[in-house]
Amino acid sequence: MSGEPPEGDAPGAPIDRRQAVALRYETHDDAPRVVAKGYGDIADAIIARAKAHDLPVHGEPELVRLLAQIDLDAQIPPSLYVAVAELLAWVYELEQAALAGSERN
Repeated sequence: MSGEPPEGDAPGAPIDRRQAVALRYETHDDAPRVVAKGYGDIADAIIARAKAHDLPVHGEPELVRLLAQIDLDAQIPPSLYVAVAELLAWVYELEQAALAGSERN
């Protein structure tokens, strides 16, 4: 996921608005985990790696901001379950559409 980071501390400093968080969900996990997060060039690298592996990238700045506050390898908190469930449903829909498209060819 990509979004915008919080405002910078230094007055007048340029704000780098690139931010990304990567989640992983395994069936044996209780909830998805934050497996990567970063701003600027790190965010770009996270997004590029996701795209290189044909993983979907969704831009929801508010959700990214909230997920970026979670420690690496920590599960998302229950307060974000609904938002992340909606994200996972979107990913599922993309996968199903891709499967349907490949079956037609």
